[in-house]
Amino acid sequence: MMRLAFLLLLLAWSGIAGAGALQLDLGRLAHPVFVIEGLHVRLGDEGEAAELAIERFAIGKRDWQDVTIRCPDFRLERAVVRCLRGMLTVPGLFERTAIDLHLDTRNKSGELNLRMPGREAIDIVIRPDGRIVASLEGLSVARLGKLVDLASWNAVGRLAGRIEYSPTRDGARIKVSGTLGDGGFAQADGLRAAEGVGLDIDLAARRGLAGWDWQGRVAWNAGEAYLHPLYLVAGPVIEAAGRLEGEMLTVARARLELEGVRAIAANAEIGLQPVAVRSLAFSVADADLAVVGPRYLAPAFAPSATDRLRFSGHVSAAATVEEGVPTTVELAFDEAGFSLSDKELSFGPLTGVVPWRAEARTEARLAVGGGRWQKLALGAFELIAQLDGQRVDVDRVAIPVLDGALVLERLALAHDATGWHGSGAAVVEPISMALLAEAAGLPPMSGVLSASLPGLRVAPGEISLDGALVISVFDGYLQATRLQLLEPFGVASHLYADVQARHLDLAQLTEAFSFGSVSGFVDAHVLGLELARWRPVRFDARVLSSPGNYPRRISQRAVQNISALGGPGAVAALQRGLLGLFETFGYRDIGISCVLRDGVCRMDGLDDRMAPGDGYYIVRGGGIPALNVIGYNRRVDWNELIDRLQRVIASNASPVIQ
Repeated sequence: MMRLAFLLLLLAWSGIAGAGALQLDLGRLAHPVFVIEGLHVRLGDEGEAAELAIERFAIGKRDWQDVTIRCPDFRLERAVVRCLRGMLTVPGLFERTAIDLHLDTRNKSGELNLRMPGREAIDIVIRPDGRIVASLEGLSVARLGKLVDLASWNAVGRLAGRIEYSPTRDGARIKVSGTLGDGGFAQADGLRAAEGVGLDIDLAARRGLAGWDWQGRVAWNAGEAYLHPLYLVAGPVIEAAGRLEGEMLTVARARLELEGVRAIAANAEIGLQPVAVRSLAFSVADADLAVVGPRYLAPAFAPSATDRLRFSGHVSAAATVEEGVPTTVELAFDEAGFSLSDKELSFGPLTGVVPWRAEARTEARLAVGGGRWQKLALGAFELIAQLDGQRVDVDRVAIPVLDGALVLERLALAHDATGWHGSGAAVVEPISMALLAEAAGLPPMSGVLSASLPGLRVAPGEISLDGALVISVFDGYLQATRLQLLEPFGVASHLYADVQARHLDLAQLTEAFSFGSVSGFVDAHVLGLELARWRPVRFDARVLSSPGNYPRRISQRAVQNISALGGPGAVAALQRGLLGLFETFGYRDIGISCVLRDGVCRMDGLDDRMAPGDGYYIVRGGGIPALNVIGYNRRVDWNELIDRLQRVIASNASPVIQ
């Protein structure tokens, strides 16, 4: 706006020779900073009104139409020009803005005063030595936002301060000091917002032959902000210094003061056309996780559990980036750990270092104090890993689990554009099923869980396991093979496996799950098992009495519960009267199968003999007294079947015999 004032005065001065009114019209006036099109100036006699009109005024990519300055009291006294009680109008930027101008063209000094509604004021003083001082009072951030296109941010606040420009022998100096009060912004998506923001701003720059050397300090002293997913409060202070040369901005040093961190420092080189970080180095020293964890880590990694997460210990970090590609990373942990407040999950303390280089081989050493997932406890262990660019190699790590261990051997991982790939081997050293059942909230069980998985393969979004996971339980065993896990940490996780069970003791099994009493043994298989988000969606399952000679008896309660699984009418009507006369019954075979597809379980039983009425035998009687259990419903909704089973297990009441 000062440039417009100078232009007006120079035009006026050029017309001194002629008395009376002067009318000037210019089609276009171009300058490296601004462009004026359609300039019209009318100067009257001394004391009369003067007018300046601009059809289009542009600065950078912003332009305004129909800019006018009207001076009802215009004076020209020798080389001194005055515009008193004038009115400036820049549609969309300055409306109803009072202007007073005083300019002495002999010594190139003057003063410009702008007064806007709402007590906004800009005062500019030009001194003969070339120094310019601008004072701002209550200037609306929303008004300035129109200059830099901040409309989508809906920025508010008031600026007050001082801007000084001083020419020097080889360049110039600029100093800016001021404050922002009641600042804020809000984007329509609600992911970025702030209110009550207060800033103290101090900036200085000196132009020399090689560009601008600058330094500054910004202190956030009031207010709060939400930058998804982080909630931030006042307190941070940033200090920085560097150079602006051509299209390169160099940050020679930057320091951020943040509660809970001893020091945060950085330096960078940033290209401006287009904006791109050419190089970056930063370090975070001795961050107190108890302070920074709830504020910055929990919202970023576990927003739903922010209120329940607790952090401890300290961490330091450093990294360098060249042309957008990380080249070094340093992490150091000192008794670091986290836990959920309700004790569902904990990990640590973790102590050690992770030094990574893009072009060199390094070794990471971490000592983990243990962990817990609900009642499942992990013991202390040490992890030693060889890092080589995009490769990670672990010779062996043993993670204690209850009274056993998970052992990973010859683990080799590599990262490329598609993700992580690798292979290794895994062994589960025997874990007591009694302890595991207690930790998982299952009924008491005896036996052990073990595994030998010599072929562990990792691909993007996939983990595959060759070998077998074996659980020795109920005097028999369960064996899972062809294990494959897709998107293990995603919302669309899938698990595939084949499961076989051999010689499970029904007496122990039914007692553990309060199912009644059944003596004997069963074999089972679940082929093509598919779990989506850990819920079964597909399998072919069958349970059948194990071959051999052994006592085979079934109680009233077990009969009733098996009948509930088979649906209404599962016990043959002619045999119902026997249930009230005997506590247990003999049986020859037990067999039931389910083929799950599309949420429907297609059920069947013993397949060597058809039951009456197109039913199927679930229990075929044998001995004295003998009892048959027959199912008639061959299609059962899977969720309904699970509900039946849960009700059977949950109920300890004696069966009602009708």
